[in-house]
This record gives sequence, structure tokens and C-alpha cells, in this order.
Amino acid sequence: MITLRNVTLRRGTKVVLDQANATINPGEKVGLVGRNGAGKSSLFALLQGKLHEDGGEFQWPRQWQLAQVSQDMPETDQPCTEFVIDGDTRLAAARAAVELAEASDDGEAMAHAYTDLHDAGAHDAPARAQALLLGLGFQVNEVDRPVNSFSGGWRMRLQLARALMCPSDLLMLDEPTNHLDLDALVWLESWLKRYAGTMVVISHDREFLDAITSVTLHIDNAKITRYGGNYSRFEDMRAEQLSQQQASFSRQQDKIAHLQKFIARFKAKASKAKQAQSRVKALERMEKIGPVLADAEFTFEFQEPAQLPNPMLSLREASFGYRAEDGSATTIVHDVTRSVLAGQRLGILGANGQGKSTFVKTVARDLALLKGELTEGKGLNIGYFAQQELDVLRQGDTPLEHMIRLARDLSAAGALSGQGTREQDLRNFLGRFQFSGDMVQQAVGSMSGGEKARLVLCMIVWQRPNLLLLDEPTNHLDLATREALAMALNEFEGTVMLVSHDRALLRSVCDEFWLVSHGGIEPFDGDLDDYQRYLLDMAKQKREAVQAAQRAPAVKAKAEPVAVAAVVSPKPVAATPAAAASAPAVNPAEQRRLEAQRRQQLAQKLKPHKKALADLDQRMASLQAEGAALQQKLLSALPPTELAQIGKRLKGIEDETAAAELRWLELSEQIEALEAETD
Repeated sequence: MITLRNVTLRRGTKVVLDQANATINPGEKVGLVGRNGAGKSSLFALLQGKLHEDGGEFQWPRQWQLAQVSQDMPETDQPCTEFVIDGDTRLAAARAAVELAEASDDGEAMAHAYTDLHDAGAHDAPARAQALLLGLGFQVNEVDRPVNSFSGGWRMRLQLARALMCPSDLLMLDEPTNHLDLDALVWLESWLKRYAGTMVVISHDREFLDAITSVTLHIDNAKITRYGGNYSRFEDMRAEQLSQQQASFSRQQDKIAHLQKFIARFKAKASKAKQAQSRVKALERMEKIGPVLADAEFTFEFQEPAQLPNPMLSLREASFGYRAEDGSATTIVHDVTRSVLAGQRLGILGANGQGKSTFVKTVARDLALLKGELTEGKGLNIGYFAQQELDVLRQGDTPLEHMIRLARDLSAAGALSGQGTREQDLRNFLGRFQFSGDMVQQAVGSMSGGEKARLVLCMIVWQRPNLLLLDEPTNHLDLATREALAMALNEFEGTVMLVSHDRALLRSVCDEFWLVSHGGIEPFDGDLDDYQRYLLDMAKQKREAVQAAQRAPAVKAKAEPVAVAAVVSPKPVAATPAAAASAPAVNPAEQRRLEAQRRQQLAQKLKPHKKALADLDQRMASLQAEGAALQQKLLSALPPTELAQIGKRLKGIEDETAAAELRWLELSEQIEALEAETD
């Protein structure tokens, strides 16, 4: 087990752990939590051997194999699969032993080395590595691409896959979800649940911690407190503990006040001096209970939008993608006909690479629409949180300079939000987002990811938007700030479109979901639990496809010797009399007649099913056209009664379409069953 006894740890002059005690038992899954700067990373460095305790005793089993995610950005043209395989230290050692044995020409050593190589999993290492890559969001055609052909975020996924590839007794993960989207996160969560060793993880994702941890270590005021349970259980126990501490503190303060009153009253009287002195000693001996100092939580709110156009925007046969410098277009999502209404809270779901960010960037006017129409409601005011903060921030500018430029640009466009534009007004507004004093003059490039995210939120709130487009807004936010964002979004009166891998945020904010998949955007009929099952099914299908592709060469290799033998055989092998007798003669004309008869019978059976299927196709096309026409009609000014009628009809179309799709699937399955029977 891992034990810390009265450990003191310093970073420079700061004491991050002071007489701290903790125990981690073998096989436990531990979540390490605490405010930013509390000492989580320092404790990680101690466990990794990068720091040494300044006092006390720190012990951990030296025979344990440690796996961790390297923070170095890999720069190599090595194929991804090989790069991940190299993370298997046991396999690397076995390969080295084989090379050494072969060089020594020692038969016994070679026998042992090859046995160890097999035991280390050399035979299935590529399959294991590619299963990790596919689970973390790489496509089948990317598993052998050079490492340095990927962007920084994808290379960090490769480092994560490399750490998971390593056989380990202790796995240490520091914010492993930062570079993942929801599909990869769900897969990682499933993988970590099966991990058999001891694990310590730092994360600001509540649902991730709840799913994979059973113990929580909380660092606060340079002390470590152990709680048995996941993050939600820790919150409940800590709230109860703080409540009890506050009650004890109040009682103690009453007792101290009583003693001090007695001392002040009688210390000058000779007859009471002895009793007064005993009270003084009692006060000195009393172990003081500290008051509960509530964490300085970050809170903010979105202001009421100046106007709420309805619908906010309308898409008609719209296609989204990128246009190259030569004018050629790459379409990712096509033929989308949908409307976004006032007050909607939409979660945008979809596997990696399906076009979620492309769709959001186009709505945010960062990308041009490739085809179709995007009609904005009158008075639409978009607040856009980009996945990369530097898409909207300048590294060399200060927060105050960002706000001054924003006020100037909006003033020039005649779209001021109603906020004060004087420098002092802007300073005051920044202060609400914890940018005060010298921080307003600090270059953005020197700030942390969380501070940059807060600045983007500040700029969005100042613009007083009525449509919020949020693309992974929580990547650099701690748990307290995530909760503040969720509360602010729930009170926001406009429309929200949210892309996020933070399921707690999606659950608390969104009441409906759109799925970006297979080049289209459709409503997702289900909740986040349904979507997680969908993602796990997709990941399983990808793994099975790769495994089948890897088995194919082996099957072919087994078949080849037979085929070669048949080709090089000098004489045809004569059939034995028994074989000749057992093979009945086949009349080709009769065979053709029977096959034609079977095809005719199948056609007769399939005819009513195919007709019904064609009728359904025609009906669904008609419903889609009617729905598109009604959505287009919503863009014009209509009396309330007509708006209500259109809304009612749109709901009817949605229900009828769902029933038709279900019947279409049933007919398709019946047709496939009939065709299978004939085969």
C-alpha cells in the first residue's frame, strides 16, 4: 500500500502539505480533489518520484510498475500503432532480451526469451494498441499514420493510449479527459472500470469521478482527508462535516466568551484571583476549533436579452464544411433543414469528426455556409465560446484591452449591449469575473487555461447575447466554476446550443439533443444514458472490424498451401468409385429452371412488402417537405392563432414520421428474412 505519515512537502517557500497523512490500498480507485493551487499536482509529483518529502515518511511498494501520461508533445514520424506498442514496457524488455539472446547464439537463452516474448503479448500487441486508438477516437485509416501528422490534442491522446498500453500496478492520470470528446470519454470510463490495479486520478469532471472512483482524497489547508466513496459521496460527507464543525465552533465561541467574561470580571479581586487564573489556563489548554471558511466561489449571471427573435435561426438544405484556398469545398454535414427556437436548450451530440464544431462555427459566422440557406432572426445576438480560447483571444493583449476593443467594435457596429463603456465601467465588469488589481493589465498569454476561459465568459456576458453557442466551454474550468456556469445557463432566458463532454453540464442544462452523424443532423430520441450505450456499441463495432481485418491474412495464409498444392500437382487426382457414385449428375437446364422458379416465388412474396416500403418512403418524403414548409413559414410574422396551429401540426408530423420510420424498419427486416430463407 501507499502511506504518508506526517508528510511535509514544500514547493519553493510555500508549504503545500503540512504533517499530512493518507493511505491508498492496493486496487483502490482514488480521486484526488481540491481547489486549484491546493497541492494536487505536488502530491502527484511525490507519488511519481519527481519530488521528495521535506519531512515525515512516504512509502510505496518499490516493485510496483507505474504508468502515467507523459506531458511531452511527441515529435516522431513513427506510425501510431508502433508508438503506442512501445508504451508496453514489459514487451519492450522481452524484445530486447530476444535480441540479446540471438546475438549470443545461446539456444537455451533464446528459448526462454521467446517464451517471455509470447507471455508479454507480442502476438496480439498490434490488436491491443489499435483497440486503444479506436476507443480514443482515431479512425481505422489513421492507426498507421505518422504521429507528427496529428495536431497537439490528438498527440496527447496518443500519450494517453501509450500509458494505458503499459502493464501497471499504479496508474496515475492528471486531467485525462481534457483532450477528449464525449465518445472517447465514455470509452475511457469503461476501460478504467475494468482496470485491475491501483489508480489515482485528478479530474474536474464530476460524472467521470463518480463512475470510476471509490475513494476520494481531499487536499485542503495543507492537509489530506480520506473519504470512502466517489465525488458525490465526498460532497455529501464534507457538507455534513462542515455543518458539524460550524456547530462545534459556535458552541466553543460561547464557552470562550463565558470564560473571558469571568476573567475580566474577577481577575482584579484577590478572593477570585485563583479561580480567574484557572480560567486563563483553561483557555490556553483549549484546542481551538477553526471556523468554517466558505470557499470563495465564482458566480455570475447572464443578463436578460434585449430581444428574443423566434425562431432564432432557420436552416434550409444547408451544407457545412470547409473551403480551401483554391476554392474547393469539403462538405462534412449536408442538407440540414431545421429551426432553432427561442428558449431552446440544445445539446449537440456526435462522435468525433462528424462535424459538431464545424456546425457551431458556421452558425457563429466563423465559417461560410457551403450551400443552402441560413436565415437569422431579426435582432439575433450570438455569444460564442470557441473550443480553443485563443480563437477569440490575443495572447499579447490584457483583459482590459480585450474589453476596450470589444466595446469599440460593438459601438462601431451599432450593437452596444447597454453596458457602460468607460474604462472604469469595464474594470468593474472584469472584477465580477475575478479580474481585479494588476490582473486587468496582465498579458493573456501568461494566464492559466481557467483564467482565459473566465475572460471569454466575461466578454460573452458583456455582449448580452440571446443565443449562446458553447463549444467545450469546460475544458479548463474547475468544478466550482463549472457549477457556476451551469447555474448561470439555467437562469439564462435565451437559447443555448452546447457541445460538451461534461455530462453533468449537459444533463443540468439541456432538455433536448441533436445528433450529428453520417453527414446529417437529426433529433436524438433518448437521454445521455441512451447516447452512452450508443457510443459503446459504435466502439465495439470498430474494434470488431479491426480484429476481423487482422484475422483475414491469417485465414488466407492457412488456405494458401492447399491452393498451391492443387496448382503444382503434376496429375489430376482421379475420383474414387465411391465418390463418383455419391455425386449425382446435374442437368444444367433443369438447374436454371429451378433457380428461375425460386426467384419468381421470392418476388411474389416480396411484392406487398416492397410496395408498402415504397409507400412509406413517399409518405415520409411528403411529411419532410410539409415540415420544411411550415418551418420556413415560421420565419414570417404570423398571428398567434396561426403560430399555434403550425406548432400543433409540426408535432403531428414529428409523431407520424417516427411511426413511419418504425414501420419502415419492420418491413426492411421482414424483407431481409424472406431473402435469407430463399438463400
